[in-house]
Amino acid sequence: MQRLSEKIAIITGGAQGIGKATAEKFIAEGAKVIIWDLVKEAGEKTAKELSIDFEQVDTTDSQAVKAAAKKAHTQYGRIDILINNAGITQDATLAKMTDEQWQRVLNVNLNGVFYCTQAVLPYMSEQQYGRIVNASSVVGIYGNFGQTNYVATKAGVIGMTKTWAKELGKKGITVNAVAPGFIATEMVKSIPQKVIDMLESKTPLGRMGKPEEIANAYAFLASDEASFISGTCLSVDGAVTL
Repeated sequence: MQRLSEKIAIITGGAQGIGKATAEKFIAEGAKVIIWDLVKEAGEKTAKELSIDFEQVDTTDSQAVKAAAKKAHTQYGRIDILINNAGITQDATLAKMTDEQWQRVLNVNLNGVFYCTQAVLPYMSEQQYGRIVNASSVVGIYGNFGQTNYVATKAGVIGMTKTWAKELGKKGITVNAVAPGFIATEMVKSIPQKVIDMLESKTPLGRMGKPEEIANAYAFLASDEASFISGTCLSVDGAVTL
């Protein structure tokens, strides 16, 4: 049985990497998927490949996000699932981090999650049903050298997740987070092999995670199998944090 049969799902940052893998998983589970992404070319390519809807959305623009949510609801009549997957990194140590690096990462990784969730909330509240899953990171729990901005946002996402779980539970809406460990995405291709080898050596399972493994976690938390799970942060990290 398909776990997400006929559910309407919005996936931010859905054009590539974990977002694309999530779209593929959700389609396989029976969902009707809309991907939001800032990169038009990649979004259109993925939408054509998977035969799904694509909307070019800047998640840091609250009005654009509200308009996209309204369009999705008008087209499908409901919004069941929001996967707040979009995120960026701009790493630097505290001493070297610029104002632009700090603000840009906060805008995408924290403000974007806030805006997208706020935009779908009226529709989920009206239907008394919703599944919201936010992308955090293991570094948001344990910290990481050279990632003050990224860590701050991913810790903030966990805090928002717990708060929203308390606020929205009576509306039939669950809110959870997923904290990936080291995942083999497109961004990894720019990392030197010796760094990748080091990361893998620190992971008890001896490898990096696959985007599909994060997509599986998203799918579980978005399904009715997780109907009594809310306010949690699920680490999917190969035990790297133990």
